[in-house]
Amino acid sequence: MRTVFLTVALLTVAANAFSGFAAITRFPPIMRTLRPALARAGVPESWLVFPIGIPKLAGAAGVLLGVLGVPLVGAAAAIGLVLYFVCAVYTHVRVSDYSVQFYLANVFLALAVATLALDLATS
Repeated sequence: MRTVFLTVALLTVAANAFSGFAAITRFPPIMRTLRPALARAGVPESWLVFPIGIPKLAGAAGVLLGVLGVPLVGAAAAIGLVLYFVCAVYTHVRVSDYSVQFYLANVFLALAVATLALDLATS
């Protein structure tokens, strides 16, 4: 069970770290699909640093700390990511945006939920 937790947690860390970094730096390949999605959802591009990129990076760092031996920080970070992605999914549903970004937000949400559940199960 611990191996499954480590695998899912590290995948969650990698996905959120990349996504957060890409948002903050406005990584061009990502921006080609993200810019129209932001417009459809009514989210200003200025939000890419905060409240989009920084919380993802903070969540990734917290989950990594949990993996490295600070379990309460890891659980708190996973809870934060779950809440973040629930809000992200809601933002897409609110404007009936079922683009790739909607499904990607659901994948990120599933990773965060799985990380939290496995963290609690292995603690």
